Amino acid sequence: MQSTTSIAHPTLLFDGVCNLCDGFVQWVIRRDPEAIFRFTALQSEAGQALLHKHDLPTKELSTVILIHNNQLYTHSDVALEICKLLGGFWQVFYVFKIVPPFIRNGIYNLIAKNRYRWFGEKDACMIPTPELKSRFLD
Repeated sequence: MQSTTSIAHPTLLFDGVCNLCDGFVQWVIRRDPEAIFRFTALQSEAGQALLHKHDLPTKELSTVILIHNNQLYTHSDVALEICKLLGGFWQVFYVFKIVPPFIRNGIYNLIAKNRYRWFGEKDACMIPTPELKSRFLD
């Protein structure tokens, strides 16, 4: 695993007990054969350190966060940036960047608000398999 002090890869912070968030992480992993992305749960020590470093609240956060090239992305921008970084076919979805953020984020916030009710939650954060362990921050 990597430390939070030297992040050279796009890093996705996610709610480790949210089934929807876990599914999104798994979706990214399956489409990232180059293994460019790194991951950490918001609840983890590394996740909390990154939140603190970027002056974000460490509790009650209802968005995934992408940190890439010292830039912070939240809400619907995360999915769009990930599609852009995945390249190939997935870049076509970046066209949705033209949709005004208040519309994109309105839909995102509706889903985020109901994610536990609609998709459920886990008792604990996911534990990466040995093959994926190097892609998760401490």
